[in-house]
Amino acid sequence: MTIDPHHAHDPQHWLATAERVRDELARDALERDRANAEPHAELDLLRDSGLFALLVPTEHGGPGNSWATAARVVHIIAQADASIAQLFLYHLVNLNVLRWIASPETQQHWYQRTLSERLIWADAVNPTDPELTLNRRSDGGFTLAGTKNFATGSSVADIIICGGVSDHDGHGWNVVVPTSHPGVRPHGNWDNLGQRLTASGTVTFEQIEVGPEAVIGTLNLDVIGAYGSLVGPVIQYLFGALYLGVARGALDLASEYTRTSSRPWVLSDVDSATADPYVLATYGDLHSRVLAGEALAWQTGERVDAAEARGSQLTWHERGELAAVVAALKVFSSDTSLAVTSAIFEVTGARSTANRYGFDRFWRNVRTHSLHDPVAYKKREVGDHFVNGTHVAFSLYT
Repeated sequence: MTIDPHHAHDPQHWLATAERVRDELARDALERDRANAEPHAELDLLRDSGLFALLVPTEHGGPGNSWATAARVVHIIAQADASIAQLFLYHLVNLNVLRWIASPETQQHWYQRTLSERLIWADAVNPTDPELTLNRRSDGGFTLAGTKNFATGSSVADIIICGGVSDHDGHGWNVVVPTSHPGVRPHGNWDNLGQRLTASGTVTFEQIEVGPEAVIGTLNLDVIGAYGSLVGPVIQYLFGALYLGVARGALDLASEYTRTSSRPWVLSDVDSATADPYVLATYGDLHSRVLAGEALAWQTGERVDAAEARGSQLTWHERGELAAVVAALKVFSSDTSLAVTSAIFEVTGARSTANRYGFDRFWRNVRTHSLHDPVAYKKREVGDHFVNGTHVAFSLYT
């Protein structure tokens, strides 16, 4: 794929592109949610829009955009379809693992393939599952085997980045496997309350031979350092943008319903729902919360990009300070999005609960994904940092 040089470095171009993708997804978001089908067409939309290449570095022929821009794109797409926004943000993070831990040669190989083949990246790295096993081969590759019970996008993407433990050094390693490999067996068992189009079910890997070119790198912290551990705070940052996008989408759709369909309450003594002081006060409260969350998210994005720019010079102290700020965003965005997606029914009224409107999908989506890791632990991390100045230990959740 060739990136238009006139738009490659213009964030406004990519935000406008995201808005077009959002509007396309919004047309049948409810119908697709109910169908619970594999989102192949939706991923083609991301490919055709060029958004899949958003973060490919300029030195590898990509537009080289920032995490702040990426978060805004995720936020926009989530306004219409939180599932596709999740698939997109996982693609961004999984692809960027190349920059964090891969050799220059490996980066060049996979970035070029991603652009030329328009690859979408998924993952099978969930650390709460049993680890995949990686048996070292004589050529420097591995034999991969095992099952991951939660593997977002692995049945519909092109590339799966897999995390496993090596038998030769006991360390974690990341390798990549094409989803077309006959040893990749998705179970098709994702049937959850929300995020229904994320293809996040179980995947089994049956003795897959991984060549040295598909070995991305070790996860040994002594080797990758603080910079190589940025996957935790970065993905948590994008989660915050996603939650706030869901809240914004719910609020916008609810306000449209209030203007066009809601009836004034019989005791309100007003002619329309849009003149009801309680309706207006509730909207004012919800809108203010979302605005505050968005302001926090965009401010946090500056911190994320500053850490990314530090590269191998990033210190563990700097990384810890970033993780604390991101945890605060995760707390606020989770609580805000859950409150907003529930409270919209208070201002749309009883008739808005009809299934044909599907307003419940916003709450279902954020409720499902916000359980990815307990927010109570994030609150403790924020409090511990505020009171004691501590930094949470590295994990794929922090």
